[in-house]
Order: sequence, then structure tokens, then C-alpha cells
Amino acid sequence: MANSARFGLTLSNRGVLLGLTTPAELLEMADAADSSGAFAHVWVGDQIMAKPRMESIVLMAGIAARTKSVKIGPACMASFPSRHPIVLAYQWAGLDQLSNGRMIMAACMGVPESQNLARIELNNMGIQNRERGPRLEEGIEILRRLWAEESVTFKGRFYELEEAFVAPRPVQEPPPIWVIGTPRFRAGNARVTERNLRRVARLGDGWMTTAWPPADFAELRGRILEYAADYDRSFDDLPCALYYNLNINEDRDAAIEESKKYLDGYYAPQTYSREAVEGWVACGPPEQCVEQLQGFIDAGATDILLRFPSWDQQTQFRRCVEEVLPHLT
Repeated sequence: MANSARFGLTLSNRGVLLGLTTPAELLEMADAADSSGAFAHVWVGDQIMAKPRMESIVLMAGIAARTKSVKIGPACMASFPSRHPIVLAYQWAGLDQLSNGRMIMAACMGVPESQNLARIELNNMGIQNRERGPRLEEGIEILRRLWAEESVTFKGRFYELEEAFVAPRPVQEPPPIWVIGTPRFRAGNARVTERNLRRVARLGDGWMTTAWPPADFAELRGRILEYAADYDRSFDDLPCALYYNLNINEDRDAAIEESKKYLDGYYAPQTYSREAVEGWVACGPPEQCVEQLQGFIDAGATDILLRFPSWDQQTQFRRCVEEVLPHLT
């Protein structure tokens, strides 16, 4: 039975720092995803100091050289505001050349200064917390121009370019840029929520989010589709991707417990309640995981990126491919 959604494997490159995996194992998982035929894309995490991990550009280069068909991207590029757009555009063009046109940029504002070690990263990069959004928008514009134009002269709020260029250019004309958006719209500031979603609608070649439950995903997606019309755009046929987690275990409580331990370690000092784990992880027997994931497909998710919050990555991968993905429609 053909799936109506595409699936991605998210690799835990922060797990290298935490002793949960190794660089060799990450490349082996990417290779397995590529050869399985079950995954359309492979993703890696990204951050500099806020949530340190194996550097994403380096890892994606290894994946690009190791794989043949899967698309590759960061889930998400949280360091986007910290990276100079000329250097990032140049690196991304190289990745697109190396992968023969398989790169997807997922641009993100990054972590607010109140979380994790973000304050240290922002301070050392010379970035004000309030600049993260504007820097994201300016950076997206610069990347697209550098990938498409022979010479770019630009004067913005943060960057000035004079006859700048990237050579060789990417294989894709240009590589897609998905924009991240997960506003806390039920309890957050309505103006912030609208600004966040309008950014996606105006700038995105796709949307990526961690929004759950499915009703929230559907609500946010609906607003993006509505706002896109204000910019003479249609988001109807663009990717709407969910970043999610999967832990398959006939003992649902054991799956929840392992997932919580994994996520608490991965995002320390942040901790996850049982409710949050059950919301952000499809956990339990295969049929229960299928039902939970199917809810998001029914809500409009075109792509689901799956990470395994487990210490047995190989078994989770095998069971995902054999017992879960074939039953999603």
C-alpha cells in the first residue's frame, strides 16, 4: 500500500557528545535508511553552544558521500542566525554538489537565550536575542540571491554585500528552504504566533514543526495556508513536515520511561513530563504507534521525521521499517 506521507530518519548527533552513539553508527544508520527504500530523507540536529553536538555541516557531508538517493537536511538549522550567510551559502552549495542536488535547508531562529546554554552562544556570536527572527529572514534572502545570481550587492540591517558570489553554485536552482514554526498559540502571544506563521507563509518552500497533538498541527497548517494568500502564494502543495519521535515496545510504560530518560538527557537541563512524552513520542506496540502517527497524516502532515529516543537504535529502526511504516496510509 502506498504511503500518502514521506518519512525521514532523524539521527541523534547530539548523542555522540552524550555517549549514546558514535559517528560511525550515525553513518551506518544513514546508509541503512538510504538502502531500505522506506525513508525519503535523513536529518541531523544542529546547534553550536546552546545544545552542543557533532557539527551538522560536517556530518551532512559524510552522509552525502555515503548515500545515493535520500534527501539530506538539518532538523533544524538552529544556528542559522549565528552563521554568516556567505559562508553558509558557500557550504550549502558544496553539499548540494556533493549530494547531486539532495539538500533541504530547514532554517530556524534557534533557541531563545533563556533556554539551555543559548545565552552563551548568542553572546559569543554577538547576537541579541531579539535579532534572531530578523537575522533568519535576512539570511534566507541572501542565501537565495547568492545561489541564483552572478553577483550580489546587498545592504541590510545585519549584513552588507558588495559583488558577492558563490561558485560553484548548487545543483538545485535553488535548494529548497523550509522554515521552522512551532508557536505556542494556545497559551502564547497571538501577535508572536501570527508573526511566526506569516514568516513561514511568506518565505518557506516548506514548513517544519514539532506541533502536537494533530489538532494543533492542523490548526497551524491551516493558518499558514491562509496567510500565504496574502503574499500571492499557495502553500497547498508545499511540504508540511512534522519532527516527531518513535519508541516501539509492547510494554508501553517501558517505552515511555525510556523515551523520557533519553529526552531528559538530550535536552538537559529541560525535563519532560509523562504528558509531554506521550504527546511528542509515538510509543507502545506497533499498532498504537501507527494510530498515533496516522493522526498527523490525517491532519495534513506530508512528511514525518522520526527519531528513536532509545538506546537500541538498530532494533527500533528495523521495527519501524517492518512493523510501522508499511501500515501508514
